[in-house]
Amino acid sequence: MSDFESFGLKAGVWAGLLRRPTAPKRVLLVHLAAPVAEAKIRADQPGTWRIEVALPADCLADGVQSFALLADEGEGDAPLPGAERLATLSLVAGTPLDMDLRAEIDLIRAELDLLKHEFRRIATE
Repeated sequence: MSDFESFGLKAGVWAGLLRRPTAPKRVLLVHLAAPVAEAKIRADQPGTWRIEVALPADCLADGVQSFALLADEGEGDAPLPGAERLATLSLVAGTPLDMDLRAEIDLIRAELDLLKHEFRRIATE
């Protein structure tokens, strides 16, 4: 990854700080291998740049959605080849998630029960 510190997602806006001497010419938000928004780049402190980008509502859906911030020196719609990936963000939503989480929790509980059983057996010997 890079020198990008993510502040997370709040009110649909992904924000963070980029620490480097100069700001990139542009930062693109990419979803499903296509640019969906251009981030705002503002000077914060010397050598620190605040990056903010709103996630488009039409990119949000049930399941796992992955976004990437790409920095390059280009113009136009698509990121240039060799664009630097600053960070990634994954969002998980919807009903299918509930079933996946329940299955994972059940598996963790079963493993914990096994560990407790073995610990008790070893402790009594």
